[in-house]
Amino acid sequence: MSEIVRKPKQVRSIETKKRIVEAGYVMFAEKGYFNTNTAEIAKKAGVSTGIVYGYFHDKRDILLDVLDIYVAKVFEPIFKTLDSLQDPIDFDKLVDDVLNMAVDAHKQNSAMHEALHSLTPVDKAVSDRFADLEKQMTANFVDALKKCGISSEGLTEKVHLTIDTVQSFAHEVVFDDHSYIDYSLMHKYVKKMIVDLYV
Repeated sequence: MSEIVRKPKQVRSIETKKRIVEAGYVMFAEKGYFNTNTAEIAKKAGVSTGIVYGYFHDKRDILLDVLDIYVAKVFEPIFKTLDSLQDPIDFDKLVDDVLNMAVDAHKQNSAMHEALHSLTPVDKAVSDRFADLEKQMTANFVDALKKCGISSEGLTEKVHLTIDTVQSFAHEVVFDDHSYIDYSLMHKYVKKMIVDLYV
């Protein structure tokens, strides 16, 4: 294992590092973090193990870059929706859109979601990244609502509660998938509960 990792500057090197990270994403999603080794990531990326160690200290180093890809895939669509908000806000549509985006994102990235979230109790860097993301998302929502003239008492707390509720609903639909639950009806109730917080 190399003590010095290089920061790629040339296009070819940048592409090689990107391929390694994408291979890590696939392998961690397929096998989980602990069941994947660096040699498997190298093989998936089409490079030697030595090349991998030229860009990363170890498997965990790859994981931190993989985490950034996951965050971008799952949360960028929601951030774009927030950026496009205009006054007056159609809360029914906004909540519908966010609920649907959260469920879709969890469906499309379910294996990676489980792999990463299983690490939060044992890896501080992963846990801190998710905590930072939650804080960032709360701040983004609050700012977007304020720009549209929404500034009720306890806005930060309402937004944080909304994020937790949306996440719980997405987890329920994608991971729990109880046969006795009508999820379209639950969607309706969750939407009403969230909308009622703001209007």
